[in-house]
Order: sequence, then C-alpha cells, then structure tokens
Amino acid sequence: MTPRRAAFREGLHEVLPTLPGVAAWGLVTGVAMTQSGLSLGQALGLSALAYAGSAQLAVLPLFAGGSPAWVIVLTAIMVNLRFVIYSAVLHKPLAHLPWRRRLLLGYLTGDITFVIFTRRLQARPDWPERDAYFLGMSLLNWATWHAASFAGILLATRIPREWGLELAGTLALLALLIPFCFRRAAAAGVLVASVVAVASHGWPLRLGLLAAIAAGVAAALLIEGLAGAPREARE
Repeated sequence: MTPRRAAFREGLHEVLPTLPGVAAWGLVTGVAMTQSGLSLGQALGLSALAYAGSAQLAVLPLFAGGSPAWVIVLTAIMVNLRFVIYSAVLHKPLAHLPWRRRLLLGYLTGDITFVIFTRRLQARPDWPERDAYFLGMSLLNWATWHAASFAGILLATRIPREWGLELAGTLALLALLIPFCFRRAAAAGVLVASVVAVASHGWPLRLGLLAAIAAGVAAALLIEGLAGAPREARE
C-alpha cells in the first residue's frame, strides 16, 4: 500500500467514531427542512447544494416566517463565516496543492473534520500525505451527512420526536468543538458571540444572530492577528 493510500485509509478510520453524531445531526436537518414547509424537491436540492447543517437550520425559521430574502441570505453567510477562520488555519498546510484539489477540500471541510485534522497537524506538521488523510476523513463525513439528511427528508413523518436526535447531534458536536475552544482565538470568539447573542435576543428578524456571529468572528480574527504579529516580528 502506498503512503498516500495508507493516509487516506487512516483518515477514514479516524472519523468513524464521530459518524453516529454526524448522522443524527443530518437526520435532524433533513426532518427540519421537511417540517418547515419545503417541498421534497426543495429540501433535497438545499441539502445537496448547501453542505452546511448549521446554516440550513438557521435559515429554516426565516423561510417559514416569510423573512425577506436578504435576511435569509445574509444569515446563511454569517453562520458560515467560521469557515473564513478555518481557511486561514488550513492555508499553510494545504497551500502546496493544485487549486482544484484545494477547492475540493474546501467544499468538503466540516467542523468535525477540521478539528480532527488540526489536532493531527499539531503532532505531525510536516506530514507529506496530510491532504490524503484529510480527504479520507472529509469524504466519509460528507457521505454520511448527506445519506442521513436525505433519510431525514424522506422519512420525516416516521421519525418520532422522542428519539431526541437534536440532543444527540448537539452533544456530538460539543464533544469535539469544546477542546478546540481552548485556543485563545476560538475562546474569545465564543465568549463575545455568546454575550452579543444574549443581549440581542429580542431583535426582529433574528438579526441578533447575525450580530452575534459577526462579533464572534471579528473577535476571533482579532485575537488570531494579535497572536500572529509577535511571531512575524520575531521572524
């Protein structure tokens, strides 16, 4: 077996323990899309094109409530602004790849795979096969998410709410994301976003969510920039 194939298989194996939570979260999203009033075609199309469960769940109440299109689009963009931070972190280890491969990995990047990959990079920063490892994780995570999301859309009326899928999916994400918050930038972003979200809870059109996300991302980027400035000065 070649080193790249071995790294790819290692990525597949590494993400396996997280897949039950990913599947639960995908089911929740699929069920929510159907119950929010989207047609079968609309729900399947949204799930296929928008690989972002948190953004989907954030905009569904806006769809159902008849919010303006600009609010819906802006909400989806703001919820996914965390991927700006992900891209900044992944730029250096993946910058050597052809742009098509970087585009593919960018599309496949998810919260869980990002956290696992960055942990591995801390132990093996110069691993030549790191992109094959990341691709293995990301492909399996992507396939599991979409299979579960499609199942939730098609079986929405048959899945009992007593299963508590929302809690299962949330706990799966928290178990992986909380350790990531030990980084100063991430912790600052979470703290600022939480404060702004509580303070702006009563704002109309869920604009408080947009304000909280924008403030959190700005705080994280600011702390990341301040932490990087001394290193660049030393170099």
